[in-house]
Amino acid sequence: MSDRERDRDRERRRRRQSRQTPVDDDEAQERRRRGHRARDSQGEFLLPSPQPRSTPRHSRHQSDSERESSRKPRARRESHSQSQSRTPRTRTTDSGSGGGRTRRSSRAAESPVAPLSLDALGKLDKANAKAASGWMGTRAYDYDEEYLKEVRRKEEKLERDRMREEKMEKRRERKGDGLERDRERERDERKRERRKSGAAAAAAAGGGAAVLAAGKTRRGSVAESGDERERRRRRESFSDVEREDRRRRREERLAAEELVAKKERRRREREEHEQKKRRVVSGPLAEEGGVDDDSEYRYMMEKRGGAGSAPSQYSEEELARRKKKKKWIIIAVVSIVALLAIIIPVAVVAGKKKEPEENASGAAATGAEQPANKNLDGKDRNSVPEADRGGILDPWSWYDTTDFNVTYTSEKVGGLPIMGLNSTWNDDVQCNDAVPNLQKPFEYGKMKVRGVNVGGWLNLEPFITPSFFEKYGARENIVDEWTLCTKLGAAKSKETLEKHYATFITKQTFSAIRAAGFDHVRIPFGYWMIETYDNDPYVAQVSWRYFLRGIEYARQNGLRVNLDMHGAPGSQNGWNHSGRQGVIGWLNGTDGDTNAQRWLSIHHKLSVFFSQPRYKNLVTMYGLVNEPRMVDLDTSTVVKWTQKAITQIRADNITAILIFGDGFLGLDNWQGQLQNNKNLLLDVHQYVIFNIDQLSLSHTDKLNFACKAWTQQSLRSSDTKTGFGPTMCGEWSQADTDCTQYINNVNTGTRWEGTYNTGNASTSILKPQCPAHDSSCSCSKANDDPSSYSDAYKKFLYQFAVAQMQAFEAGWGWFYWTWETERATQWSWRRGVDAGILPKSVKGGKESWGWECPDKVEDFEDFGKSGLSESY
Repeated sequence: MSDRERDRDRERRRRRQSRQTPVDDDEAQERRRRGHRARDSQGEFLLPSPQPRSTPRHSRHQSDSERESSRKPRARRESHSQSQSRTPRTRTTDSGSGGGRTRRSSRAAESPVAPLSLDALGKLDKANAKAASGWMGTRAYDYDEEYLKEVRRKEEKLERDRMREEKMEKRRERKGDGLERDRERERDERKRERRKSGAAAAAAAGGGAAVLAAGKTRRGSVAESGDERERRRRRESFSDVEREDRRRRREERLAAEELVAKKERRRREREEHEQKKRRVVSGPLAEEGGVDDDSEYRYMMEKRGGAGSAPSQYSEEELARRKKKKKWIIIAVVSIVALLAIIIPVAVVAGKKKEPEENASGAAATGAEQPANKNLDGKDRNSVPEADRGGILDPWSWYDTTDFNVTYTSEKVGGLPIMGLNSTWNDDVQCNDAVPNLQKPFEYGKMKVRGVNVGGWLNLEPFITPSFFEKYGARENIVDEWTLCTKLGAAKSKETLEKHYATFITKQTFSAIRAAGFDHVRIPFGYWMIETYDNDPYVAQVSWRYFLRGIEYARQNGLRVNLDMHGAPGSQNGWNHSGRQGVIGWLNGTDGDTNAQRWLSIHHKLSVFFSQPRYKNLVTMYGLVNEPRMVDLDTSTVVKWTQKAITQIRADNITAILIFGDGFLGLDNWQGQLQNNKNLLLDVHQYVIFNIDQLSLSHTDKLNFACKAWTQQSLRSSDTKTGFGPTMCGEWSQADTDCTQYINNVNTGTRWEGTYNTGNASTSILKPQCPAHDSSCSCSKANDDPSSYSDAYKKFLYQFAVAQMQAFEAGWGWFYWTWETERATQWSWRRGVDAGILPKSVKGGKESWGWECPDKVEDFEDFGKSGLSESY
């Protein structure tokens, strides 16, 4: 049993004894009178006031300070009780003339004992009343049984409350003592560790002194254990507030001590680390117990037979090893430098020898030519104003400067810069002997236009350059130039597309076009080549420089140019080659009129620029807008805009042939429209693959359709009595399926196989539309490498191309779509010639093409009998 528990047990026994002490009659009578008055006044018994009674220590009404004051040290309580037992309890009365003071023996007056219990008081009052008035006296006062029961019940309740409070107090004390003991143990443990570390250090340094210090430490710890007990007794007398305050100060002190100890440990660790790094010098001086740094240094120098400025940290073996390692490193570095000195000059010489060959051969097959930019050599970078540096006018910011005039200029014509152009030009060039040179007029209507497009160059088309789009997943929805530029961001878009502009169509391209017998070239472009609006993500104006260079390349080869406005603001058809796939925003929707006016503003800039004398003989055809989807637009609105554009362009002194599209309305429907304008040409684009009725034709029927139907259409349209008048086919190809990757938009599928899914049930085609109309309809053979084409299929493709050229020459002529693709052979003239499915030259007409349309249907070859499957 602990000291505290023994004290409490002794206190309880003393209280029980005090409750049995008799009370003076005067005090009993006074209590009886107070209780009687309370019952008379309120009609029920009220407990007498407990003021004369000492409340138990653990009563609910006891204050914290009273509780703390009752927790006296054991010695003090024992001495107090002993003094009371030795002192006689007397009551003495002092009297005098003015009223004396009497002191008499009274245990109740001198002893702080508790009064009687309520039950005892009730019995005592009853006895005193009987004694005062007799057993049967009239003043006899008796408590009834109900009163006594109530008194006992309340007494029991008070006792239960007291016991409960005492138990809770014990729990709190045990919890506090436990926490305090834990803290004391931690502090003692830290002190012991510090003493041990101090003793170990002293033992290492002094030997015997450490033993004495350790003895003192042990004696001190014994003494401190007694002090700790005394401090613990004092802590028990503290109030909760004082204890909490002391605990907080103690934790702050311990935190500071721990910080100091932590710093000391780190200092010792650093010292130990330095000692480990330091090499111990072997020899007689080391055996003597160590020397100072100067002595050690002198010893080492004497041993080595020399002197130095500072002591070495390494032994002789270590120094020799390090010296050898350093020697090998130097040898390796020198060898590498010598090797590079030999390799680099050899590589430079080899590169210079190979460069002329690369420049001569170009990259006609791949459309890639590395820029040289040698014409910037010797130029002054400071000639470019600070405001224009890094912009489109700064030649040092151009990816490719080949064949550009790199002298800085900010001059503009019609609001468009003339950057990169030379001030002189030569039109005395003839592309072939079938047409006049550029200085002489081309007789349109009499002479047939045989041209080719350079599509997918200045505005992207996914099926021409699928590499830009196939790297992205379907969820990213990168389907056109708009979404591609949005994905890449401004800087990456400029870097990516300018490299494409510089390499996809090059100087060698125009030379090859001339060699193939063509006399015209159609150059498609988007409006962002001139200007961008709002939040357009397109690369603005960068393609303009390459556009001007391409026109000069055409001049050098005697090729006349057809300007093709392929992408209008807002999109004139909602197809990917307009720049943005989706909704038509030109002459349609909220911004339809605004975008139409923007297109007119761009036309004004272009027409003013190309009305310069240098372009009079070269740019002979000028398109208004490519493929407006008039089946979804208001026809009259488009016609009015077309007339307004014609009037404006003519006012800007453009004398070239102006071209407008049929809008997919059918050639016959243009009879009587816009016929009052001179030098106006109707443009139609003919394909069999986007119409399921034509797509489903057999090979022989496709040939017959091209030879007969398209020839008749051209003839009717060219006659003003049955059609508009001058008519030309601006786009066609020899493809007989829609199997080419992305030809129907990115990730859409094909009509040929029945996988054409637009997300709209009314426009989707989910059943095979090849002539077989069954599961044999496959794109695998059509998309094979042309080297695997069967002879029958190659023969059909060749005849199909010739049949279309003959049909379109029933009008003003044609432009093939297109010259270059990344892999679509049936859409690339260059690749078709290499595959043997197109004529090597178109110059001589049908007489030189090796085949012409027969007059009778039965004269067409039956490719089924030749082994060509209709699902091929």
